[in-house]
Amino acid sequence: MTNPNPVGPLRWYAVLAVLFFGILPTAMVALLVARGNTPGSVGWLLAGGVPLVISAIILLVRGFTAADPEEASILLRRSMAFVAGADVLLLGGNALIRMATGA
Repeated sequence: MTNPNPVGPLRWYAVLAVLFFGILPTAMVALLVARGNTPGSVGWLLAGGVPLVISAIILLVRGFTAADPEEASILLRRSMAFVAGADVLLLGGNALIRMATGA
């Protein structure tokens, strides 16, 4: 029994990754910076994190619209990799800056 759509589950996992690990953490850090609950230098992390999340969203849309399953798989995996990079930059950088400044 073969799966007629081998990329189907990957598409939904990529959507969940972009939502829960890309958009929500970016919004959370942006709100922390806007309210002034973090050191000011955390705002600079958004300059690198937001373009990574936007790139992940673009790759996600391209992966959904790709006709070739192999191309779709490559685009969706790249999208999830960009989300992982944004997560490390935003959340890890926020934690490191808070530890360094004692905030």
